[in-house]
Amino acid sequence: MELEGGVYPARDFSPAHSIHRKDKFRMLISNKQQQANRRNAQHSTGPTTPAGKEAIRFNALTYGLRTRATILPDENAAEYSQLWDELEADWQPQTRTERCYLETMVTSQWLLKRVAESEQKIYLYINFGPEQFKRLAYVEKQRAQLERSFRTAVADMKQSQKERQARQPQQPAKPATEPIHQPAGQPVPPPDYVMSEGAEAHPIFCSPVTADTR
Repeated sequence: MELEGGVYPARDFSPAHSIHRKDKFRMLISNKQQQANRRNAQHSTGPTTPAGKEAIRFNALTYGLRTRATILPDENAAEYSQLWDELEADWQPQTRTERCYLETMVTSQWLLKRVAESEQKIYLYINFGPEQFKRLAYVEKQRAQLERSFRTAVADMKQSQKERQARQPQQPAKPATEPIHQPAGQPVPPPDYVMSEGAEAHPIFCSPVTADTR
């Protein structure tokens, strides 16, 4: 800025003035960065509409082909994921076929949970009588089929893993180590005479010694 008389104000190049300007610049950048972070946080909280939440509820599910068709809109996909992870840790499938068996296990257990909830609703909301008996019989039939499906998948998984392990190459057995023979030493000659045990008690040894009078 030009003052009166065409004289510009003298600029302060002292170290103190330079440090003050740098600190002021850093504060300005820091404030802008904080404001930008707040704005980004507002846009990164995920969808808020029901349609958006429904669109991403299966994002974490990368499992079997029947997963999306198995989980209903009012069911928790995270619980399904936990069930899958736990059974996968138990069985550790290695092939696509074994993963199909695992999917059958998970689906059976998931539907058994739904059957139990349906049974509870029948007892709570349907009066005692023929209609309730009819629905309970249907629920019991569904439960038996799902339990049988789970047991069959478990048996198939065990058989598949057994056959897969049998096809794996066996490690060659280590040859048995032969015993080390020590060189035979010089044979010790037997003594000329060995006194038998208890010879000291023989009457000959116990008789008194008599003097020779010849």
